[in-house]
Amino acid sequence: MTIKDQSLTKTSSLKEALKKMSLSGNKCLVVTDQKNKFLGTLSDGDLRKAILADFDLDSSITKIFNSNAFYILKEELNLENLKDIFIEKQFDIIPILNKNNSIHKIISWNEIFASKPKKLSIDLPIVIMAGGKGSRLEPFTNVLPKPLIPINDSKTVIEHIIGTFLDTGFSEYYISINFKGKILKAYFEELNPKYSVSFIEENKPLGTAGALRNLIGKINSTFLVTNCDVVVYADHSDLLNFHKKNDCKLTLVASTKEIVIPYGACSLDKKGYLKEILEKPSLNYLINSGLYVIEPSALEFIPSNKSYDMTDLIEKMLSNGEKVGVFPIDDDSWIDLGQWEQYKDAIKRLG
Repeated sequence: MTIKDQSLTKTSSLKEALKKMSLSGNKCLVVTDQKNKFLGTLSDGDLRKAILADFDLDSSITKIFNSNAFYILKEELNLENLKDIFIEKQFDIIPILNKNNSIHKIISWNEIFASKPKKLSIDLPIVIMAGGKGSRLEPFTNVLPKPLIPINDSKTVIEHIIGTFLDTGFSEYYISINFKGKILKAYFEELNPKYSVSFIEENKPLGTAGALRNLIGKINSTFLVTNCDVVVYADHSDLLNFHKKNDCKLTLVASTKEIVIPYGACSLDKKGYLKEILEKPSLNYLINSGLYVIEPSALEFIPSNKSYDMTDLIEKMLSNGEKVGVFPIDDDSWIDLGQWEQYKDAIKRLG
């Protein structure tokens, strides 16, 4: 990777930083001025704190990057000492500077140790909400349940979803079923996977959260919930650490999303006269990706045998003073499979 791939200027936006962090794979980026002079670093933690503090995604990183960041001068570079510093400080990157304070190079953990430190194997329950009709994907879903729709190769939607968790070490899965549930059960019996699969059977449609009530007494640890029409590439270790560190009862993974208005927007002054026309302005939001981390005590908020959506659960928890966290990811870190256009895009990206 080049220096440009791993660096930002202080005028870069939060949105740009989140995207570059996702593309580089590093959890920290270097911040420079326009002449490549070192100003500091920006970590993923700095970004999340800013987003939680309700910073606008279009605002610059000027107020949030670390201007007292660690660096090493090129003349003082010693690879053996560098290894010790990486291990002791657990840095993701270390900037190497020339005498004039410009960036000579950026050394990452991966470069020194050949591979990033192995993440701890995490084995918490995963719940996949698969009871919906998938009406937005008709006529496919007139024949197959949405989780069994194929994506290019021999893998189905639900197998792609499970695959993102298997890589981290998760081996216990619960799948809520209602519409065409027998087909889904038969598929997994034939598949005979090496991981554990249990089914939560809904006698009637219970919404995006209602079936979770049936897990009371079955799940006694922190667990993850995902919709069955999204594939989310989040760092599960970071996500769980964020959830625990912030003492949340529920954490939702939210993606940045830019909405472009396809018209010229009129900006008015205080007297109602036209001030300017903004051609195709864009708005930035954090949108719910459909992946959650939940504590088992949150299940008590869900009514028994009633249709109840995840938004209902979150609103109920907030009204009761419970902490609900937001873990931001870049828009390229998730795939929505819920509608035809997104499904076609997913075939290109997963194929």
